[in-house]
Amino acid sequence: METASPWVLRWAGLVDRGPVLDVAAGGGRHSIVFAERGLEVVAVDREPQTLPGVRFVCADLEDGAPWPFAGQRFAAIVVTNYLHRPLFPALISSLAEGGLLIYETFMAGNERHGRPSNPAFLLRPGELLEAFPALTPITFEQGYVERPKPAMIQRFCGRLGDAGGIRIAP
Repeated sequence: METASPWVLRWAGLVDRGPVLDVAAGGGRHSIVFAERGLEVVAVDREPQTLPGVRFVCADLEDGAPWPFAGQRFAAIVVTNYLHRPLFPALISSLAEGGLLIYETFMAGNERHGRPSNPAFLLRPGELLEAFPALTPITFEQGYVERPKPAMIQRFCGRLGDAGGIRIAP
């Protein structure tokens, strides 16, 4: 199994309750991080998985079907290496008050380093900040990274509601 993203691990400590939603979970590397902390976790992906301590929902989030979590609220939502812009409103509406969005994916310029290279799957500069104006940004980064492979990345961590009670660990 792939190791968890250092970005997700850095901000996972801010999540002190569940449920946590892992979007486009793949093999479940982030689901397992939160489940091992004793939190309720829901993972969604189009490829079925069996993950200990995780409720898995098999759904293709890009086929035009309704959002499988309508009416549900999550204390945290994690999205990595995945971009489907039509989901942005559903992500916001699925966050509970005080909920945290941890997002990391590729941005424009990544085509110089490999896949994805299609502009439809690459964020524009600053796009995550623009996409989630209802959230209070905790942190935002964009630019070139060496690891786990050379890439252009955009990262965002934001909270629905006041971020005043957040303590950032070194």
